[in-house]
Amino acid sequence: MNEWVEKEISIAEVETLFDNGYEIEVDSPDGWVPVDGFVNKGFWEEYVLHIEDMPNISCNENHLFETSLGWYSALQLCGKTVNILTKDGYKQGFVKRTFEKIPIVDISVDHPNHRYYTEGVSSHNTGVGKSLFMCHVAASCLNQGKNVLYITLELAEEEVAKRIDANLMNVTFDDLMEMPKEMYQKKMDSIRNKTDGKLFIKEYPTASASTIHFKGLLNELNLKKSFVPDVIFVDYLNICTSARIKPGSSVNSYTFVKSIAEELRGLAVEFSVPLFSATQTTRTGFVSSDVGLEDTSESFGLPATADFMFALISTEELQELNQIMIKQLKNRYNDPTLNKRFVVGIDRSKMRLYDVEESAQKDIVDSGQQLLTESKSNKFKQLKVI
Repeated sequence: MNEWVEKEISIAEVETLFDNGYEIEVDSPDGWVPVDGFVNKGFWEEYVLHIEDMPNISCNENHLFETSLGWYSALQLCGKTVNILTKDGYKQGFVKRTFEKIPIVDISVDHPNHRYYTEGVSSHNTGVGKSLFMCHVAASCLNQGKNVLYITLELAEEEVAKRIDANLMNVTFDDLMEMPKEMYQKKMDSIRNKTDGKLFIKEYPTASASTIHFKGLLNELNLKKSFVPDVIFVDYLNICTSARIKPGSSVNSYTFVKSIAEELRGLAVEFSVPLFSATQTTRTGFVSSDVGLEDTSESFGLPATADFMFALISTEELQELNQIMIKQLKNRYNDPTLNKRFVVGIDRSKMRLYDVEESAQKDIVDSGQQLLTESKSNKFKQLKVI
């Protein structure tokens, strides 16, 4: 019989433990939660979180920390003193930029809140860029004169607005935060003169909102603001709640997530509007360079319900080129084998995607799914990580 062993290790050791067949859990504000992914992000500029009487935490600019005002990246916290959630409650801390480059690794956890303790500080999952992708598409829709409703259950409203502002203005986060009010207003006026599209962002607490809330919001915006969206973004599906299944009901994740997906699709049909959302991959999919529908996290009922589905794939090689691969997984509107895989450029500092040269699309072939190294034994070892 296997027993859990509680041990303090570095995140860098997680990859080796996975390869050796260990099952890993990490301490979090939600208790012990399973670790389902490991990613080597390469070299990034170092940002360091300082909290009195606690170890310093080195990370890159995108690392998210939980504050009393919501989730904020190290870049956004740079030079500010804020209350940050720790094992012992909220403590004041600040982030400094060292201008040195260091290797960055991170993990993802299998829990709706996607958070874990790093040196006793609440941190967020690593991400490929699903929120960045949706913010970019939302900004693109605005530029085309479309009305956009962005519903977020993960990031704070202000953080979504900053990402979309950076994209629309084509400026970095640093420049956006330091921009004089007059210049900001001038750029916003220039954007308004180019498009008639309107943007509304609504934040709900994680796992607290369903299509009942979304329908109420749509009716309220129509009645009070005369706002009818041309497209809706929900960030993201797995952390919504179901309108049909009561909280606390003993249903499996397949049924629960499938129910949410069906309700969101029903909302889109009822209001005759396209609706975008996102989901996570399984542990196998997280380390795969050729993600498939079978790698959908929690419920295969989600891809069964979706009309169009694609995967965002990031590897060390693509990160070095500032690119991300997009692979069609399902398409009810066209042949999914047409343009099945392609790459686009990604500028995380400006929250933007961009077209790359045609030559970058060469040599993109079906390489087959890269599976995790199999354990030499059918018997998994188990280990908890602090």
